[in-house]
Amino acid sequence: MPYLTVKDRQIYYDVTGQGKPILLLNGIMMSTKSWDPFVPILSENNQLIRLDFFDQGQSDPLDFVYDQHIQVEVIESLLSHLKIQRISVVGISYGGEVAILFAQKHIDCVERLVLFNTTSYTSPWLLEIGKQWKSIGKTRDGQTYYQATIPVIYSPTFYENHLEWMKKRERYLIPIFSNPKFLDAMERLITSAESYDARGGLITMTCPTLIVSGDEDYLTPIENQKELKERIPNAEMIILPKVGHASMYEKPVLFVSLILGFVNAKEHPILL
Repeated sequence: MPYLTVKDRQIYYDVTGQGKPILLLNGIMMSTKSWDPFVPILSENNQLIRLDFFDQGQSDPLDFVYDQHIQVEVIESLLSHLKIQRISVVGISYGGEVAILFAQKHIDCVERLVLFNTTSYTSPWLLEIGKQWKSIGKTRDGQTYYQATIPVIYSPTFYENHLEWMKKRERYLIPIFSNPKFLDAMERLITSAESYDARGGLITMTCPTLIVSGDEDYLTPIENQKELKERIPNAEMIILPKVGHASMYEKPVLFVSLILGFVNAKEHPILL
């Protein structure tokens, strides 16, 4: 398995396929394995690059408090290692926040940017949700942690229409959510996002950007996501009806279609 050394720790990454490169960045609870069902189609005509941030998946944990800029350093190290100078970046939620910070620092490296369920700062609303998650994590009660974190990620419409699938997710996730190492890593990841505020640099993000939101996203409310559209110069926004925070699972075909269509579309002159 490929690993990269960053700050004397191991970062796991995966490269699949050939063609125009796409970097896919995890949400806070996710890992590279979360994307396995999407890999065949996303790598069919593109080079798909995945990585686990510090404290995620197969990458090493950290034993100190940090902010999301350390995850930007992970991306920098990986792209340097792979000798990639320009790339399209796709991020969801936490991964979208890191993608924004990376784009603000390295706008010349970002060909196109796709942001799912992402905001420009950690709002007081989201801050309190994160504090609740951390408090419940300290109980080491996987069932309670699941109930506090997972249902709200999905839209009520999806949850009600996919109860059997949600129960399978519950059985799969509760053992993970009962693991103290996972819960400690989640606490550090949540803490790393508490100071996130990229609003001042949005005007500098001149790369073509697609913002995808769900109108039933109750973690990163749509009004916060609309600020990205208003402040990023070359941004377009799509609002998915009856979709929550986990848009990739709720609308998987649409999810990959938006990524591939936006990343691979050729620019055409405007016909007058």
